[in-house]
Amino acid sequence: MVIPPKFIFVTGGVMSGLGKGIITSSTAKLLQLCGLQVSCLKIDPYLNYDAGTMNPLAHGEVFVTEDGGECDMDVGNYERFLDLNLTSSHNITTGRIFSNVINSEREGKYLGQCVQIIPHITDEIKYQIREISLKEHLDVLVVECGGTVGDIESLPFLEALRQMRLEDEYSDTFFIHVTLAPILDSVGDQKTKPTQHSVQELRRIGIQPDLLAVRCKTRLTKDTIRKLSLFANISSDSVMSCHDVPSIYSVPEILYEQGITNVILKKLNLIRQLDISNWSRISRTYNTYNDSVKIAIIGKYVNLKDSYVSVYQALLHASAKYSKKIEIDWIDSEKFEIPHNNIQNSGALNEKLKILDIYDGIIVPGGFGSRGSEGIINTSNYARENNIPYLGICFGFQLAIIAFARGVCNLSDANTTEINQNTNNPVIIYMPEQQKLTNYGGTMRLGSHLIEVDLNSIAYKIYNNISIIRRHRHRYEFNQNYKEIMENNGMKFTGYSDNKKRIEIFEIPEHIFYFGIQYHGEFHSRPGKPEPSFEHFIKASIKNKKKKNN
Repeated sequence: MVIPPKFIFVTGGVMSGLGKGIITSSTAKLLQLCGLQVSCLKIDPYLNYDAGTMNPLAHGEVFVTEDGGECDMDVGNYERFLDLNLTSSHNITTGRIFSNVINSEREGKYLGQCVQIIPHITDEIKYQIREISLKEHLDVLVVECGGTVGDIESLPFLEALRQMRLEDEYSDTFFIHVTLAPILDSVGDQKTKPTQHSVQELRRIGIQPDLLAVRCKTRLTKDTIRKLSLFANISSDSVMSCHDVPSIYSVPEILYEQGITNVILKKLNLIRQLDISNWSRISRTYNTYNDSVKIAIIGKYVNLKDSYVSVYQALLHASAKYSKKIEIDWIDSEKFEIPHNNIQNSGALNEKLKILDIYDGIIVPGGFGSRGSEGIINTSNYARENNIPYLGICFGFQLAIIAFARGVCNLSDANTTEINQNTNNPVIIYMPEQQKLTNYGGTMRLGSHLIEVDLNSIAYKIYNNISIIRRHRHRYEFNQNYKEIMENNGMKFTGYSDNKKRIEIFEIPEHIFYFGIQYHGEFHSRPGKPEPSFEHFIKASIKNKKKKNN
């Protein structure tokens, strides 16, 4: 007898940015710790087919899955909490749903019906949700519905979820509603009205939540819980305080302590025991420090920290291993933007760059386009010349190569054809197979690729393996016509893919740590299991701090 999967639906009210993704991840983690087969799915109501063409300053990081899906950054949270590699099917959008329905209509699958939101769009949504749970043989699928209750864009998805509750057994679905209990400075007490109105709006759609996860600055008071229970028609033991904590990895514990698993397991008719000890051991490392390490993240999208959320989490994972509190400054690369060939401005540039001396290490993450690129090149040069630990990722990898070509190999006009198509020294070039493409969405070199690592290299010492698998997201690559001159001047290329067709790793052996990766190592990092390039970068940064202090 096949036991049907259970579904937990997480909706949001009042406002965006309350942390639905973390509550979704934490709920799934607790159920996973009960020994259940659990996964997560993110619904994004926007019309884009996927997140690939969206500006990170508007939407946040584009997370890349193993199969090359360009997904919402919450999929990264799911992977980190559950230690699972998810697929592109774990992020569905309005664009994807409508595209599937329109294609089916064009193929005549609806047999002449008038295609409508209900039932055709809602049926497709339900199909996508159920397909994942059955294909992956899940006990529980936790589905996060993006947006806020009341948004027009979310209505078809909420209607589909309402229908699933109606169609399935009562014990097969569970609704969590994430809301806010603000504290006004002029009054000082927790306000329940925003949550009351949000629950009323959800009820109007036909959904009665089973549990409230209430974001608040401080723990919910008994009086606040009583009010919310009364007006939302939810028992008091189903009102969870999601108050501020030092680390997102503490959220499963605070929910567990309030009995969230008991409430969910009872409603879903599941009998399980939960052992949270191992997760507690991991989460404690993010609250216990014996020192700090100061890191500069220099990039193009630093005005929205969510643009680099996986890089930030990977640094947290690595620093926690060494019990170091990580202090990060986010610096816009345009701050160091003086044209490289303007000799008169070199003194002013050097004064600007000297601010980097206070950092124990420098990271340059991914990006695209010309804005701020010269600032990154100048930063990469400064880190190399002043022996500051440096980790360049994707765009940071490419621009550090340009910096080396200019500063060491005397190729003063070296550039990437992404920025200057007419450069005499194109050390970074458009990948040949990309040149005939006309669509931007989903056409980059995406997803996991096998990388061969030289045995006699720093990269091998870092990964302790002659081959690794890592995820990619790029259109440009190193031009191997410049490999010999670069290596003759001290840069070593020690990682390759596609039968050495592509360079994946560079290193400078005599430097304290100067390491570049074309791939995105941050997508592979997990709490308790930091990605090795980030771990060794932090290790070198700690060493650099000790050297500066002696």
